[in-house]
Amino acid sequence: LLCPPQSVSLSSAPPVCLSLLCPPPQSVSLPLVLPFSSPPPGQYLSPPPPVSKYLPPPVSGIINFGTSENKLCFDLMSKRLTQSDMNIIEPPLLQYPDWKGHNLITLFLPLAHFLTYYCKAPAPLNPENVVTLNGCGSLFSALAAVLCDSSDSILIATPFYGGITQSIFLYSGIKLVYVHLESKVSGSGSRPFQLTVQKLETTLQAAREQGSSVKALILINPHNPLGDVYSASEMLEFLEFAKRHSLHVIVDEIYMLSVFDESATFHSVLSLEKLPDPQRTHVMWGISKDFAVSGIRFGTLYSQNQDVCNGVASLCYFHGVCGTVQFKMAQLLRDRDWINQVYLRVNHARLRAAQAYVAEELRALGVPFLNRGAGFFIWIDFRKYLRAPTFEEEVALWRHFLDNKVLLSCGKAFECGEPGWFRVIFADKTHRLQLGKSRQWPTVAVQRQAVTCGNFKPRQGWTNPGAR
Repeated sequence: LLCPPQSVSLSSAPPVCLSLLCPPPQSVSLPLVLPFSSPPPGQYLSPPPPVSKYLPPPVSGIINFGTSENKLCFDLMSKRLTQSDMNIIEPPLLQYPDWKGHNLITLFLPLAHFLTYYCKAPAPLNPENVVTLNGCGSLFSALAAVLCDSSDSILIATPFYGGITQSIFLYSGIKLVYVHLESKVSGSGSRPFQLTVQKLETTLQAAREQGSSVKALILINPHNPLGDVYSASEMLEFLEFAKRHSLHVIVDEIYMLSVFDESATFHSVLSLEKLPDPQRTHVMWGISKDFAVSGIRFGTLYSQNQDVCNGVASLCYFHGVCGTVQFKMAQLLRDRDWINQVYLRVNHARLRAAQAYVAEELRALGVPFLNRGAGFFIWIDFRKYLRAPTFEEEVALWRHFLDNKVLLSCGKAFECGEPGWFRVIFADKTHRLQLGKSRQWPTVAVQRQAVTCGNFKPRQGWTNPGAR
């Protein structure tokens, strides 16, 4: 789980373990900078050069378009988290907290009210069904350990956020069974990488015939990396499928407030009038994405199954949230006026503008992509820029970008079954998007020329989805 010796230090974000994004071939060497090591002697002894307050600071290192962070609202969050109502330290907050959550009134009640309102639950959610851990990664680890034995497995559609693999493997060695989705559109009304109940049924049957004990299904909505927002009817069909096969369902809704396209509507499973199997339905949400504070580790589980809640809470000793952070988060989530009138309006407007900028650049270059309205990312089709349709060529293209100081995430990191897909993060400041473009698109042009000159004919059959 630790970074290998070959890692890259990023200038615009904390160092990222490249093995989690796309493992480089063993034969290729990179500058050796350990992500947790001290800087070289004397590196910070001299003061940095002066930077004009009217201009963005120069970026000479790698531009990180690989880590899914919202870097557009630091100003709003910094101001809100430093207001007077946040700066209160009561003695109980300095003592050992109740690891499940400091107490019912100060944390769980505001959380339950928050989820009831923003998930549009038909009835008030019960604060007794809430558990908090230090992030959704910890929730995945805890839920896998509670729901499964070491010989069990969990069903998930690909591509998906690759960090889930390591999270569920951490405690119990649980493995994933992949439902491979394809970019090819099968007919009218369908879309690339569309998940259907039939695909779930086929994969589950094949897994069980091979002796795999599948205990749960993971659903991601809004989806990372596709950006899809499932309809209420789709989610209901998935839940009914899980009920027929006695599967627990882990629903990751961490991007639920990051749907910026006004034509798209997010439907939480908690908004359904009646869950098909409430005792086996477990919903996750965290503050890191929707509120642009990925450094604050705060994840929430809502489940009507008290055995599951108690099991997850038993691991809070290792994954608890300290009292002061619990207090600040409760204060933040109570402030519905600020969230609605200030934060969400500005955040959605900035996300729309940033996505539109990157999408327009892709259209100008003729690069196909999925044009979606949720999350911080665009799923890009670089297949025509590969010399051959292999994951080795995907890694080679990924390295071309890295050589030009742009870090993207390649499709293999998301277990995508088709080489050539990449995820790019657009939730960044304009000057970094522009600098990334100046480094990234020449790489695309050179690679395209190399493919053309090599007489390699790229795969056809999929039109530009950018207009969709």
